[in-house]
Amino acid sequence: MPTRLSQLFVRTLREDPADAEVASHRLLVRAGYIRRQAPGVFAWLPLGLKVRRKIEAIIREEMANAGAQEVHFPALLPREPYEVTNRWTDYGDGIFRLKDRKGADYLLAPTHEEVFTLLVKDLYSSYKDLPLSIYQIQDKYRDEARPRAGLLRGREFTMKDAYSFDYTDAGLDESYQRQRDAYERIFARLGLDYVIVEADAGAMGGSRSEEFLHPTPVGEDTFVRSNGGYAANVEAFRTIAPESRSYEKLTPAEVLDTPNTPTIQTLVDVANEKHPRPDGRAWTAADTLKNIVLALTALDGTRELVVVGLPGDRDVDLKRAEVAFAPAEVEAATEADFQKHPGLVKGYIGPWTAAGPVLGIRSETGIRFLLDPRVSDGSGWITGANEHGKHVFGLVAGRDFEADGVVEVAEVLAGDPAPDGSGPVELARGMEIGHVFQLGRKYAEALGLKVLDENGKLVTVTMGSYGIGVTRILAVIAEANNDSRGLIWPRNVSPFDVHVVAATKEPEVHAAAEKLVAEFEDARFDVLFDDRPKVSPGVKFGDAELIGVPVIVIVGKGIAEGRVELWDRRTGVKTPVGIGEVVDAVAALA
Repeated sequence: MPTRLSQLFVRTLREDPADAEVASHRLLVRAGYIRRQAPGVFAWLPLGLKVRRKIEAIIREEMANAGAQEVHFPALLPREPYEVTNRWTDYGDGIFRLKDRKGADYLLAPTHEEVFTLLVKDLYSSYKDLPLSIYQIQDKYRDEARPRAGLLRGREFTMKDAYSFDYTDAGLDESYQRQRDAYERIFARLGLDYVIVEADAGAMGGSRSEEFLHPTPVGEDTFVRSNGGYAANVEAFRTIAPESRSYEKLTPAEVLDTPNTPTIQTLVDVANEKHPRPDGRAWTAADTLKNIVLALTALDGTRELVVVGLPGDRDVDLKRAEVAFAPAEVEAATEADFQKHPGLVKGYIGPWTAAGPVLGIRSETGIRFLLDPRVSDGSGWITGANEHGKHVFGLVAGRDFEADGVVEVAEVLAGDPAPDGSGPVELARGMEIGHVFQLGRKYAEALGLKVLDENGKLVTVTMGSYGIGVTRILAVIAEANNDSRGLIWPRNVSPFDVHVVAATKEPEVHAAAEKLVAEFEDARFDVLFDDRPKVSPGVKFGDAELIGVPVIVIVGKGIAEGRVELWDRRTGVKTPVGIGEVVDAVAALA
């Protein structure tokens, strides 16, 4: 049976929703695919479900081709497994927790590693049962602080999460590659451009971690790539540290007056004016050591300050800092923090130093002092003297000061060298559409998943985790396939194969359209039929453009000459076609 617009549960909108920031959000709501229920939470209407199920069908086919079997877990799960792996607390405010009437703790699952692990533990005990790959397509829940962009960043979303189980590292490598290959096939079939980047594992843990990013200006992730093939999320980028240099012949550090220089730019200006370099080169921001005070809030609420020294031409990237200091929350220190620590002289903070009467951060406050990898032993800097209006010139790392450790929190800049030596990197924006991890034995060890190997010895199972954001992918496809008038779905995920529009009110036009719809049905096309008798052609065409079926057949006055109009929304071309030839013409469209 064709789907008739006169009966379809849909209501298109002429105005954009007030909270919509990106094209996919605007168009999916206006075209009647989804409706907002709460911030980051959406109801799915018939059109949206049809597209979603087509995406899921492609994923299921490729999961089967990769040897994975489908299961299904509840979204409501008990606290205990997540307590064992520490993720009940590690997730902080990022998950939804609740209690039942008896006071027992539950959560709405943000991810399912624990229960997958326990299920396999319950059923399998021998290496002969492995390798095993199982997956589900299930809703996930995360208490996003700022849900935005419709389906791209929500509190409820649908994921395909797969898990592999092996008893050897070599087996894990093979399972990982099978899933990775399946992802490439899935995204190719969905027509999505992607870049595979090295990524940070975050709360998931594990060793190898790669993200599949779709390059898009609305992407929330920044990634880097070089012409030599290196690609990484900025959180996973690692700086090439300069080699240590000899400082035996370097002149001693000197504390000099630098009044009214609370910023790097004012410091550089005063340094060039009052304390020029002996070699005649101008001082630049890269010659300065900027010391940033960050506040770390642990999961138990305790607050710690750290000072990070980095070259003055760099700023702190808070996303990189969150990874470096996870699971603590990271923010810039507040005025209240500085008031509690008078040894931190705002605008003139420097590291511990032996150069003259300079207060040392560690000796004065006990605050940890960490350095960017670029601040290698033997490098000299202009930096704060921990005294208003004064800076230290020629302060040498390793000779005059040391740090409590090295940390990667500085922003990555275009032109930075790739860590694999493949050349300078460029920066781009992308949206994560898939993520593959080698979890290793973290969850199996915590939850006691062991099997007997060939020698009858108990060994801990090693695992992989592989996620695809199903509902996010739908939004990404919509984001990449639209114009100013509406959506333009790729044919393999379009809610219908063809959209037939009866363009006038004349009975003979509607009769011809009915007959044509029946022919499409006989040819096994899924048809959307705009049969609304009292709706104007302009409204029908506007709805057809908005809904986004890529192939539209207009049945109008040309029917008197035996012609209809074939409208390819992807190219915008409208072609007159004989009514007896239109089914074959639609089938022939690529």
